[in-house]
Amino acid sequence: MCNLRFIALTIIFAVLLVSCHKEKEPAAVNATEKPASRGTIVAVGDSLTAGYGVPETDAYPAQLERKLNEAGYKWRVVNAGISGETSTGTLARIDWILKLRPDIVILETGANDGLRGQAPELTRKNTDSIVTALQAKNVVVVLAGMQMLTNMGSPYRDKFVAIYPRVAKERKLILVPFFLDKVAGEENLNLSDGIHPNPQGYAIVTETIFPYVLQAIKLKTGS
Repeated sequence: MCNLRFIALTIIFAVLLVSCHKEKEPAAVNATEKPASRGTIVAVGDSLTAGYGVPETDAYPAQLERKLNEAGYKWRVVNAGISGETSTGTLARIDWILKLRPDIVILETGANDGLRGQAPELTRKNTDSIVTALQAKNVVVVLAGMQMLTNMGSPYRDKFVAIYPRVAKERKLILVPFFLDKVAGEENLNLSDGIHPNPQGYAIVTETIFPYVLQAIKLKTGS
């Protein structure tokens, strides 16, 4: 009886050892998967970034963070948009933006400049100064290209639109050709004012800028 009891205890102990060993074994890792990089993206801009008229969770910065996380990029996206802000206002708060310690900044600015008829050259200078300050702190900048309403006249519109590719080329930035691509002018994708995207519109904005953000992450992390 004692021998049988001893044998039984020995078997149980052996099973427990195997079980403990299995619990400590690391989970299988797919060799093709790369560890997710972590960092901070700051979305800088006006009401188009702030998410005027929609819940904060539906503005593009929140949607972008969710999309990045779902794709395995555990990056934080900070919404630093201020409704009504011009490029002059953005430049004035650049030190505050830098206090957020961004690795990447998505810069969407100038729309209010254009709506107010501000000289395109001033918008260009402000945008260039903002980028210069960010790059001095080793921040990767994704510049969101903007367009202007046709009622401003063709000469003004052409000068305004040219700001973004020019700054992007001179400063070697990642350029989103048009931030509101496939959204601008679409009644079902904008609020009743016809200017600001609704949640569905912001979903398209997120899809538009997503590949450019991935490019920025690759540039920042070197992978």
